[in-house]
Amino acid sequence: MPKLLHFPLDPYSRRSRLALAEYGEACTLAEERPWAPTQTLFDYNPSGILPVFIEDTGFAVCGIEALSEYLEETRGGRLNLLPGSALQRAEIRRLVAWFDVKFYTEVSEPLISEKVLRRFLSADNGGGAPDMARVRQARHLLKSHLDYVSYLVEENSWLAGDDLSLADLAAAAHLSAIDYLGDMPWAEHPVVKSWYQRIKSRPSFRVLLQDNIAAMPPAASYADLDF
Repeated sequence: MPKLLHFPLDPYSRRSRLALAEYGEACTLAEERPWAPTQTLFDYNPSGILPVFIEDTGFAVCGIEALSEYLEETRGGRLNLLPGSALQRAEIRRLVAWFDVKFYTEVSEPLISEKVLRRFLSADNGGGAPDMARVRQARHLLKSHLDYVSYLVEENSWLAGDDLSLADLAAAAHLSAIDYLGDMPWAEHPVVKSWYQRIKSRPSFRVLLQDNIAAMPPAASYADLDF
């Protein structure tokens, strides 16, 4: 069975797990801890970046961009996460990049780094109390991103059109990590909440709802489908 090296709250790992579940591909999960990566991770990917997907042959596909395209080419068919015309696929990729670059830089990375990673790092490596200025700024910027998601959902059935796509999985992967931390202002963004409830109710999402970081349980409503 293929294996996925991942960290539960890493948005890129989360998207890979969602995609694998949507494609109906079973795999073994091997957790890596960003604050203490194993030699196995570096053996497969010298950059030490997650996720890493290892085929039964031992061949490894490293990084979210390469892995997303690889899974679409090798596991797509019954379901395509890059559907439509060339222009439609370009729009999907644009939105994926929005979340993986802009949203990650402004929201996901600061919140995950400050609220999760710093508590596990030693003081010599940047561990300690979170930088609340970064946390507050990320929460502030989150609201404008959610306004944009609201606009997309109001214009389309799903973020990039009439069909579920990789754009929805990318958005859900990032937002679900923030939701785990209890920082999602759902009451202020009912349109986004409605979209998220739809994707959260899909069978593929169950793999994420079971997550529980040691010594850091999820927010009370994280696994509740009727939050």
